[in-house]
Amino acid sequence: MNNRHLIKSVTPGSIAEEMEIEAGDYLLEVNGTTIVDIFDYQLLCMDEFIDVVIEKSNGEQWELEIEKDENEELGLEFENGLMDEYRSCCNKCMFCFIDQMPPGMRETLYFKDDDSRLSFLQGNYITLTNMNENDVDRIIRYNLSPINISVHTTNPKLRCKMLNNRFAGDKLKYIDRLNAADVEMNGQVVLCKNVNDKEELERTISDLEKYIPNMRSVSIVPSGLTKFRDGLYPLELFEKEDACAVIDTIEKWQKHFYEKYGIHFIHASDEWYILAEREMPEEERYDGYLQLENGVGMIRSFIEEVKDYLDSIEGDDRVINVSTISGVLAYDTIKSSCDKINKKFPNVNVHVYKIINDYFGHSITVTGLLTGQDICSQLSGKELGDNLLLPTNTLKADENIFLDDMTLEEFEKNLQINTIIVKSSGMDFVKTIINENEDNNPKISTNSKYEL
Repeated sequence: MNNRHLIKSVTPGSIAEEMEIEAGDYLLEVNGTTIVDIFDYQLLCMDEFIDVVIEKSNGEQWELEIEKDENEELGLEFENGLMDEYRSCCNKCMFCFIDQMPPGMRETLYFKDDDSRLSFLQGNYITLTNMNENDVDRIIRYNLSPINISVHTTNPKLRCKMLNNRFAGDKLKYIDRLNAADVEMNGQVVLCKNVNDKEELERTISDLEKYIPNMRSVSIVPSGLTKFRDGLYPLELFEKEDACAVIDTIEKWQKHFYEKYGIHFIHASDEWYILAEREMPEEERYDGYLQLENGVGMIRSFIEEVKDYLDSIEGDDRVINVSTISGVLAYDTIKSSCDKINKKFPNVNVHVYKIINDYFGHSITVTGLLTGQDICSQLSGKELGDNLLLPTNTLKADENIFLDDMTLEEFEKNLQINTIIVKSSGMDFVKTIINENEDNNPKISTNSKYEL
């Protein structure tokens, strides 16, 4: 546990600035209590009267008595946003994507997090295997919700096998404790062919029903399999027939849950419908898109946003010639949306290119896992127009670098094209193409975990 928390910056005009606290100082205590993480800090700083111990950059310690409004923030930003070390995953799941990555990528891409605090702060999914009773107590005491849980199966023995952790089955009891304390949850099942599908999927869905309404939704997503699986569990790719069976199971249960609880509860990620060659569910069936960043309803939401925005504006004769790219998964949606834009703006021409994932393997179809080298090689010699529109999730969050460490500057130099970074919403997509997106920053990515 780190007892000294480095202050990265101080908000101008804040209490901290008034008390002459500076970037480079360390926070040691609040109200005589050593701070474990950001939740301790926030809870202890809620009072009107607090005592703070600061260590200055020269080693001198200041004891400060602060009077403030209740819940008023001090104005400190810390070098480590969590104010503690990130907890890594102790499992070796048979479907783990990180275990399927090639060597030589940047070190941070190989870190497996399994931290309940990040589940609350960033929406990450946790397996519960890295938690103890005290961690559950803290979630309940601080009312951290929603908590996103990687369930995978409610069969304890099978869960131990899938996670390669002999305690994985027992840890399911923590869901009962969270439910009893009315902590909101979302669930996830990574489906592996002939492992936790079919009868096991039926069992899992049935078992999770008792957690409604505290468990608000459960997503079913297919395991992602790269070409780097030597020595790993021999998982198989799902085929069209498998996807149809999964959808049929989910839609059967959706009908049951909606009639009984007024929610659909169990949701298939977009990949299943594309693999099955079926239409995406109507917008109402997503219950407000509770798992949008987990790939559930992303395409339906995008389609509706494009339609709504195009319906709200008048077309004209402006002349625009640009290009954009997509992974295999969303290509048809992106191409269809660009055709709709062209119908309303006849002189707006968008070249849409489908990029095949040679780097990880052709079974990886999401745009967010495309590399700079794959995009470059497949766009070489193509008509790109005046600008190339890149989806924000092709770059690292808040940094202009691709998954394979190619910089945006190198990318542009390679293709001799100017790039514009496009946000994930359908409205932003249309506005950027027709050159009406005033908020668009052409050189900064602010991607979410899962986008088209």
